[in-house]
Amino acid sequence: MRVSLFITCINDSLFPDTGRAVVRVLERLGHQVEFPLAQTCCGQMHHNSGYHDDAVGLVRRFVDTFQDAEAIVIPSTSCTAMVRGQYPYLAQHVAKDEGLLRAVEAMAPRVFEFSEFLTQKLGLSDVGAYYPHRVTYHSSCNSLRSLNLGDGPLTLLRHVSGIDLVELPNNRECCGFGGTFAVKNAETSTAMLTDKMRHILSTGAEICTAGDNSCLMHIGGGLSRQRTGVRTVHLAQILASTAEEPWA
Repeated sequence: MRVSLFITCINDSLFPDTGRAVVRVLERLGHQVEFPLAQTCCGQMHHNSGYHDDAVGLVRRFVDTFQDAEAIVIPSTSCTAMVRGQYPYLAQHVAKDEGLLRAVEAMAPRVFEFSEFLTQKLGLSDVGAYYPHRVTYHSSCNSLRSLNLGDGPLTLLRHVSGIDLVELPNNRECCGFGGTFAVKNAETSTAMLTDKMRHILSTGAEICTAGDNSCLMHIGGGLSRQRTGVRTVHLAQILASTAEEPWA
């Protein structure tokens, strides 16, 4: 299959290894990965901050860039939720553009979060990964409440050879990041992060993983400041690791 990668702003600027890991997994599975250079932000930050007219411009950019894609894979639950969930609203109620609305509705079935593409589109549970570490998994709010990914990411992790996967207590609780929420409500965000870190440390895991680097950046920052020694690693990097080509 010809797969177009939408890398997202935070991965492009802060976590480029996540994009490389996605490409490694998809190519190992025999797919052709394309990276359209015209891509830019999905507009989530603009939309969430009330700059809806600015977000519409980014909706148009996304549609123009990916209109011919066979499948669009995004290694971020929040950006996937933005494209699938909010683009129709922006096209219909802000841009009031029926042509744009038809375009985003036609594109939506071809937009997949990374783990969703593997489990639901390709029907895979085992991608041949090997990762000999004790790992716990954080379900992001968007994976639970916007995309309804269910057990898909955990199914992939359970089939990783060598992994010691431990359940994260109170896993449905938010980490406290929430995009601009962490900036606008710092004290509440910090309290939520403190609870999340306490649960992670209770598992004895070496690594906390998730499908969204924004959550992992927030969690990883807290764990690092407390010098816990626990690292955060995107799900794609675990799935990219094999016995022959381990991912640190």
